[in-house]
Amino acid sequence: MENRWNLTGHNGMAENELKKLLNEFKAGKRSLPEMMEALKDLRIEPLSFANIDHHRAERQGFPEVIFCRQKTPETILEIARRIYQRHDLLLATHASEDIFEVLRKEMPFLLFHREARCIHSPQPASDPLMDGRCCIITAGTSDIPIAREAELTLEMFGFRPSVVIDVGAAGIHRLDKYWDKIEKANVLIVVAGMEGALPTIVAGLIDKPVIAVPTSVGYGVNFQGVTTLLAMLNSCANSVSVVNIDNGFGAAFSAALMLRQLKREMSNYKPGS
Repeated sequence: MENRWNLTGHNGMAENELKKLLNEFKAGKRSLPEMMEALKDLRIEPLSFANIDHHRAERQGFPEVIFCRQKTPETILEIARRIYQRHDLLLATHASEDIFEVLRKEMPFLLFHREARCIHSPQPASDPLMDGRCCIITAGTSDIPIAREAELTLEMFGFRPSVVIDVGAAGIHRLDKYWDKIEKANVLIVVAGMEGALPTIVAGLIDKPVIAVPTSVGYGVNFQGVTTLLAMLNSCANSVSVVNIDNGFGAAFSAALMLRQLKREMSNYKPGS
């Protein structure tokens, strides 16, 4: 049987399908109405339980990502199958090992990052010039799973971030050891629970945008991260932006778009211009 899964990299699946449709129309195998319907499916693929937004990869530079909570394994498998067939790239967040076992029976090349709770296709090669352009910093070791979700998301975009672990406000002198790595970055993702002080501290020391990620780590009146979220939203540091609780993926997606713009400008830069 022909191998349905091409693992050689991103091969412009949408472009290939468009050529196939045009050839079928030219050969008389599709009528004009059939052709128009097929072209719609290149952008949005309707299922009985979802409308897969294939055009998102063109608009945002990354295919639709599957949020696994409250979805059945069978639903996730069907969506994953169709996204990967079209884009040769797949990321599913908030996943469990049980869901992974269902998916890899049909898609054996998939990987499961237990700490990040993500199922993903193999990461694309990264550009060495962009390595470390984003630095992910955690306040404590309990924040690491959210940081790993952010790290993996950036890697799926082709950016390899640097990571600094366990340098929270209770021992802020620990930042000194990693400051060279932090200064090299163009954007920082700072992950913290408890009182959420670390993003403000970091932002007050450096001229880089800081994306703050509140986590649900904390004792009772932390309210599963609400206290941390409100503290970060009230940061007195001007360069802090805040995503939702435990949303390492969202922080990394924003950082990846910043890095993509930076890479585009670097490639277009001409000395003396």
